[in-house]
Amino acid sequence: MSEIHPKAGRPQDAPSVKFIAAVLLGGDIDFDAALSPELEQQLGRIDYRSEPHPFTVTDYYEDEMGPGLERLIVSFEPLGEPTDLVRIKIATARIEERLAVDGARRVNIDPGYMDYFKIVLASFKEGPQKIYVGDGVYADPVLLFQNGAFEPLPWSFPDFRAGSYTDDLMAIRRIYKSARKMKGLAPYERK
Repeated sequence: MSEIHPKAGRPQDAPSVKFIAAVLLGGDIDFDAALSPELEQQLGRIDYRSEPHPFTVTDYYEDEMGPGLERLIVSFEPLGEPTDLVRIKIATARIEERLAVDGARRVNIDPGYMDYFKIVLASFKEGPQKIYVGDGVYADPVLLFQNGAFEPLPWSFPDFRAGSYTDDLMAIRRIYKSARKMKGLAPYERK
């Protein structure tokens, strides 16, 4: 076998990521009592929870979940592998089903991860920007981290595009960087 040129790169493990969830709550769900224990069982201890943000950018979910919806952004302490996204999406879909009443969801959980470059959310829906990662799950990049800020993409959800969660995501990014440092993982360096 001939030698591979050094510029071709070599396979390597993916950097550890920070798991997050964008959680849409119906008015009758108590996050702490009903949802937090379920999420922590699947993803580990919650290390960041935003204040509830009114979800007013669309009425898409109101016929199923009712009016007065709120969105929370949460992150989880253990760092993990990006490939865990498939398992996590399936697990959170089961949580949604368990908490449903008469087939109507009372909570919508969009799990995902943060790395040094982006925020990726998991989806069961196909789309032109989404990348199939297995078992019916697609990875949907929704924000890029550039020039010290999260930047939306043309397909980013309206609330993410509007910057509704910027402060929360920046706080989670600080936690992520600190966790990598504590584990002796090097920060990303462009080569």
